[in-house]
Amino acid sequence: MQAWRNIALIPFFLVACTSMARAPDLSRQGDMGAFITEMVQRHGFDRAQLESWFRATRVRGDIIDAISRPAESKPWYQYRPIFLQAGRIEGGVQFWTEHAQALDRAEKIYGVPPQIITAILGVETRYGSRQGRYRVMDSLVTLAFDYPPRAAFFKDELEQYLLLAREEGLDPLAVTGSYAGAMGQTQFIASSYRHYAVDFDGDGERDLWHNAADAVGSVGNYFKEHGWQRGAAIAVPVMVGDARVAALVAKGLKPSFRVVDLQHRGIKLGKPLSGDDMVALIELEQQDGPEYWAGLQNFYVITRYNHSPLYAMAVYQLSEEIRDMHDKQSDDNEHVGRRH
Repeated sequence: MQAWRNIALIPFFLVACTSMARAPDLSRQGDMGAFITEMVQRHGFDRAQLESWFRATRVRGDIIDAISRPAESKPWYQYRPIFLQAGRIEGGVQFWTEHAQALDRAEKIYGVPPQIITAILGVETRYGSRQGRYRVMDSLVTLAFDYPPRAAFFKDELEQYLLLAREEGLDPLAVTGSYAGAMGQTQFIASSYRHYAVDFDGDGERDLWHNAADAVGSVGNYFKEHGWQRGAAIAVPVMVGDARVAALVAKGLKPSFRVVDLQHRGIKLGKPLSGDDMVALIELEQQDGPEYWAGLQNFYVITRYNHSPLYAMAVYQLSEEIRDMHDKQSDDNEHVGRRH
C-alpha cells in the first residue's frame, strides 16, 4: 500500500488500457529511451542490460484497471469489513505470539506497540501470506509510461527499484508485488524499501519477503522516522451534535487545531484528551450518516503509510481487536498455569 494509494480516481475513458499485455516500445522518443539513457548516465547501468530487462517486461492493462479503482474509494461501511474480520484478528494474535520477541524489541527501539505493527502487516499482506502476484518491473514500467496521471511518481519509483535491485542483489524480473509495485510483507514501495527497511535480526540482509523480524523492524523504523509518538493516543471518537464541521474536516489529516477548539464548538470527545492536544477531524461514511473521530499525530503517521483515512482507521481498529484478543488469551493462559 503506502503513499502511492493516495491517487485520485479518474474517468475510465482517460486511460487507454487493454487486458492484454504487450512489450514496451523502447524507441519512444523522450520516454523509455530517455529513461534508460538517464539510468546509464546517472547511475552507471549497462545500457544493453537495461534494454534487455525492458524488452522482457510487459505493459499490462489490468494493472491500470486495478489502480483506477482502489479499495479506498469505497465508503467506510464497505471498507471496514474487508479488514475487521475474525480470521484477520485471529491471525494477528497468532503472528504476535510467534514473533513476540521481535515485536517487543521493535517497541523498545522505535516506540511503536506490537498491535500496530501487527495490524499493518495484517492489512497489507495477511501477515505475509499475500504479497502480490504482479511482477514489480511490469507494474512500474506500465504505470511510469502508460498511466499519465502519476507517470512522474512511478518513473521515480522505477529508478528506485532498479537501484534497490542492484544494491540487494535481486533479479529485477523475478520480484513480484502489488499492482503498484509494493513489495514484501510490509508492501514497501522501492523508495521506502531503500530508506526504511532494516536488517532487524542481524543476518546481513534486509529481507522483507521471507523474514518476519525484518518486516517488524522495518515497519517500526518507518513509523518512527515519520514522527510516531511513543505512548501517545491515536484517535478518539467524537460527537459533533449540531456543530458545523465541514470546514474542520476539509483541513485534512494533519492535526491542525487543538482539542479545546473542538470543545468550544460544542463537539464532545468520547475519551478525555488534553485541551492543547493537536487533532484533525476525520469523517467516515456510514450507511445512516457520517461518524467522526479526532485523529492525533499517531493517526497522521499511519496515513503516511497510506494516505487514506479509511486505511488508517482500519489499521487502528484492527490493532485494538488484536490487542484485546491477545490480552485475553494471555490472561486465560496465565490462569490455566496457576491451576496447574
